[in-house]
Amino acid sequence: MALLRWTLVIVFLWFGGLKFTTYEANGIAPFITNSPIVRCLHALFGVQGASDVIGVLEISTAVALILGAFRPIFSALGAAMSVATYAITLTFLLSTPGVTEVSAGGFPAISALPGQFLLKDLVLFAASLALLLASIQKSPGTVRSRDVHR
Repeated sequence: MALLRWTLVIVFLWFGGLKFTTYEANGIAPFITNSPIVRCLHALFGVQGASDVIGVLEISTAVALILGAFRPIFSALGAAMSVATYAITLTFLLSTPGVTEVSAGGFPAISALPGQFLLKDLVLFAASLALLLASIQKSPGTVRSRDVHR
């Protein structure tokens, strides 16, 4: 679990920091524009502002995960934020044009960009979920399945 935590911290710090650059803001714009879940961010904050908001959320997730190494409640919070992040990005597989590769027969053939780029978030989602479940089991006052059977 420690390995999952610290690799997620690296990903969130790195990607979160990049969100404050024009390069990254423009890079994620097509995902945001086509998403029914987060498209309102562009209307509310503009392209760079939306990217900045996401950057703040990603860095906040990293901070919660770091604090979670010492306090289980922050571990659960950070992991839940991570699960939410990757659940949203996985919906981009359905909403972003160009995910399926028409020349290869369409679905299940997916394009390198953006399809395969987004599909890797499935692993990050699973890592986040595993950390969340482990964090909940370590939280004080939680009932573990092995305790129920005693």
